Amino acid sequence: MSTAPWHNQIDSPALVVFPEIVRHNIAEMVRMVGDPKRLRPHIKTHKTAEGIRMMMEAGIQKFKCATIAEAELLALEGAPDVLLAHQPVGQKPYRLLELMNRYPGTAFSTIVDDLPTAIAVGNCAQEHRATIGVYIDLNVGMNRTGIPPGDAAIALHRCIKEHPGLRFCGLHAYDGQHRHPDPLVREQACTAGFEAVRALSDQLVKRGYDCPMLVAGGSPTFSIHAKYADRECSPGTNIFWDHGYRTICREQAFTPAVHILTRVISKLAPNRICLDLGHKAVAAENEITKRIHFPDHSDLIPVGQSEEHLVLETTSAERYAVGDVLIGIPFHVCPTIALHESLIAVENGAITGEWQVVARKRRITI
Repeated sequence: MSTAPWHNQIDSPALVVFPEIVRHNIAEMVRMVGDPKRLRPHIKTHKTAEGIRMMMEAGIQKFKCATIAEAELLALEGAPDVLLAHQPVGQKPYRLLELMNRYPGTAFSTIVDDLPTAIAVGNCAQEHRATIGVYIDLNVGMNRTGIPPGDAAIALHRCIKEHPGLRFCGLHAYDGQHRHPDPLVREQACTAGFEAVRALSDQLVKRGYDCPMLVAGGSPTFSIHAKYADRECSPGTNIFWDHGYRTICREQAFTPAVHILTRVISKLAPNRICLDLGHKAVAAENEITKRIHFPDHSDLIPVGQSEEHLVLETTSAERYAVGDVLIGIPFHVCPTIALHESLIAVENGAITGEWQVVARKRRITI
């Protein structure tokens, strides 16, 4: 067994996860809602069996996911309740039915925002003598998916209630567009956007239906929705956190649990160094200064990146030698995780294991 420091035992670039911080973040999620039954975390960020197990150990029983592979990973880990928060089209309704057949111990559901698609999903279920639970996906300003919470949503609700292949589960509303760094401004915008959801819920009750279950929000609005007992909350990034949300959501007491280990591979000029940290190792959708944050190296300014390289300017080039290890925090951890096959677990200053990013695949078995 090597006696070298843990960071010298890891090839680069690599992701390092600190399980004790993950546990802290999960405990903070539970503390904020007051009851783990109100949590339906999204697993799109971590995509790991270990993350699922740690949340279930904390009493969390309901989960959200975006892909069939993520849904299957949840079922493999014994998750009792799984919401596929991605309207199933093409082959996905058939794959979802196969999941239902193969994992009867897990209750699966999905979302719909389109009347013909809801009918098609219901017909598919009916052909297989099954019933698929569905939530109506509402557009509350994200303008990515969802149906406006008005007459069209009421018509969709009526269709779902009348179709023998469908079972109405509730309303789903994701408002990830609210990212103002002032928590009061963000809360005002979130609350205003959610008024239409409340109005729709009230209309359904007036028509004689039970008050629908609400699945609401994501990471940036988690601290807001957590205050309301009438909804389930769906934080995703919070289990790992990242520098982007740490900058925006300062009122949330989460800590980045995943760091990036990289090395200096060249000193190409008196004021420039190059790291082995390209597009393939860290999410690159943000502008170049918002991809990786080095808390111990404020002198480093990213100026260029390609598939395998990150070039940085520095006023302190003498601080760095080829081969030096640098530890950074991703700005956007979710797509960064999907770039890596595994995460190296470090506890108490020692490597303790490796977490496979199982659900980065599009297919596990189904």
